[in-house]
Amino acid sequence: MIASARAFWRWLTSMRTALLLLFLLAVAAIPGSLLPQRNLNPERVNQYLRDHPDLGPWLDRLWGFSVYSSPWFSAIYLLLFTSLVGCLLPRLAQHVRALRAVPPDAPKRLDRLPQHASGLAADGAPAAVAEAVAATLRKRRWRVAVREHADGVTVAAEKGYLKETGNLLFHFSLLALLVGVAAGSWYGWEGNRIVVAGPDHGFCSSIPQFDESALGARVGAEDLPPFCLQLDGFDVEYLDSGQPVSFAAHATYTEGLSGAPRQATFSVNDPLRLDGANVYLFGHGYAVIVRYTDRYGVSQTTVAPFLVDDDFLTSHGLAAFPDANIDPTGKAPRSDRAQTAFSCVYLPTVPSDVTLARSAHPAEKNPALMCSAYQGDIGLDTGRAQSVYELDRRQIDSGQLSQVGPETKLAPGESWTLPDGSTMTFLGTRKWAALSVRYDPGQQTVLAGSVVMLAGLLISLTGRRRRAWARVVPDEDGRSLISLGGLPRTEQPSFAVEFSQLVSVIEENHGRTVRPAADVDDPGVRPGNAGVRG
Repeated sequence: MIASARAFWRWLTSMRTALLLLFLLAVAAIPGSLLPQRNLNPERVNQYLRDHPDLGPWLDRLWGFSVYSSPWFSAIYLLLFTSLVGCLLPRLAQHVRALRAVPPDAPKRLDRLPQHASGLAADGAPAAVAEAVAATLRKRRWRVAVREHADGVTVAAEKGYLKETGNLLFHFSLLALLVGVAAGSWYGWEGNRIVVAGPDHGFCSSIPQFDESALGARVGAEDLPPFCLQLDGFDVEYLDSGQPVSFAAHATYTEGLSGAPRQATFSVNDPLRLDGANVYLFGHGYAVIVRYTDRYGVSQTTVAPFLVDDDFLTSHGLAAFPDANIDPTGKAPRSDRAQTAFSCVYLPTVPSDVTLARSAHPAEKNPALMCSAYQGDIGLDTGRAQSVYELDRRQIDSGQLSQVGPETKLAPGESWTLPDGSTMTFLGTRKWAALSVRYDPGQQTVLAGSVVMLAGLLISLTGRRRRAWARVVPDEDGRSLISLGGLPRTEQPSFAVEFSQLVSVIEENHGRTVRPAADVDDPGVRPGNAGVRG
């Protein structure tokens, strides 16, 4: 049992297993991208279950609509985390021991190393010459150890430990990324809301008041920080070509249950930072103001945000009046068939070619609203989820909702009289801004991990581990003879050049003469050659 546990632990903490688990995690995340997720859009999940009555329930049993909180995804995530910890901690301990260890002593035969040189002679005792050589190596950022032997003095030098340091930084940064993503998944939340400018369209941090919301696995609706926000105005500048230059949202907000109102201006790259959340601006458009006066003379006004269709803010939307055409005296029975809605397209700037159903510029230079009127049963009582921007085509196809009158183009202030005597007036527009309110406690960890990961990768790729040795022995003439050797720990063609430069520096600083060819053990050394061979 103990042997099996040890074998499993060795398998789990191997780098091959970590790479396999990382690949499995990427594969396991694919269903979360292909299938609607319940925490992001429960309506789409319900629609998928209705459209796929056979496949949908099976996917639901396998957590296909809650992938990132499923047991199998969490198991892969935890195994990867455990594998990285078990793999990196021993490597870190080994690296610390290697940093504290002294370089190994010089081998007996330096001439057998890939790079070597001999034949240098220097004045002075071997110990003094060796210390001078060691000082030269230290100036070039080599870790040096000097050892005395019966036949001379050796200098051992080592360099390139940053390569393993960068490698460890890279992998520990990956571990930090996992921690940051997990913290954001558990304790983070997000809510999106389209806010129309004006005091009557503000919102507070309540789940029902968000258009879309997603809460972390450890976050409840009561955990959201209390705040309220209203959009006071929205400024945008355009070039003549229609390209936007700048955006600025002006808002009034309060924090806490009894906070004082405060004003703020924020833009795309400069979010509004609240206590426990940030408000980001990621879209804008126009909300159409329509007043409808029904056949009984009762007026209703709606401010309907329109969805943007192109870069020039051609927009489409719906102005619905489900409570219209109800006799205020109560004499005529109420009929759902008298509900009225206007499906419209808004052009901020009508083009010179009126046949083009798109705006010529995103600014309101020549605005117009093109609408089609529908009366009948809008379908609010069917129990089906409906879009607030489009009519339910099933109501139109079934004949319960019919178009009345031709499509009409209206400028701001103009009215349109329907066949039943009711009128619709286009009063103008307001601007709306799409806001994303987010809180991610792991954001700073992920950012720091990403920066350190990049730095560790660069260090790991550019670092080169190598060793060099020098042996200084006494000469018959009272001088000291220096022989050198070098060994790259990793494949690096540039080491030969680096070693030659090192030999030249030592020769320039310490080597004064060269032994004659007859006295040199290495036949590759020639007089005047500075004794370099390799």
